[in-house]
Amino acid sequence: MSWEPTVEAKPGEETGEGTVAEFPTAWARLENQITWYSGKSQSNQRWFKALKACQIVIAAAIPVAVALDADAAVGAVGGGLIVVLEGLQQMEQYQQNWITYRATSERLKHEKFLFAAHVGPYATAPRPEALLAERVEGLVSQEHDAWQERIEGAARGAGDES
Repeated sequence: MSWEPTVEAKPGEETGEGTVAEFPTAWARLENQITWYSGKSQSNQRWFKALKACQIVIAAAIPVAVALDADAAVGAVGGGLIVVLEGLQQMEQYQQNWITYRATSERLKHEKFLFAAHVGPYATAPRPEALLAERVEGLVSQEHDAWQERIEGAARGAGDES
């Protein structure tokens, strides 16, 4: 059962900076962001684990192939595949994204529960709906800034190799 806040006001009634219609938008944004970050976290977790599982299987197969007197090319191809899989992981940052997206999703859920229970900063806020919007956007903005830094750091690191 989902709790969705309702706001009752007269048509056109003002609540400070805008109309009462802003509140459902803040709640919808919160729900949307929780869904997005949770989904992206799960996707990145799956990719990270799949790449690592492939690396482990290939790494384990190389000594077995050598013990069975397989062609040297088998070991070379296996080693090359491990390097490619690790390169993909480093390039796409699946593990880092998984962790940061999960953390952001959990922080957003925390805000949702504080707001729904009318506790914490929402207990005394004169406009709890506006505070919710500000805090949600703050969390999303923090995560975006951290993502931007990771991307720029990766680009700088790639530039250092040339």
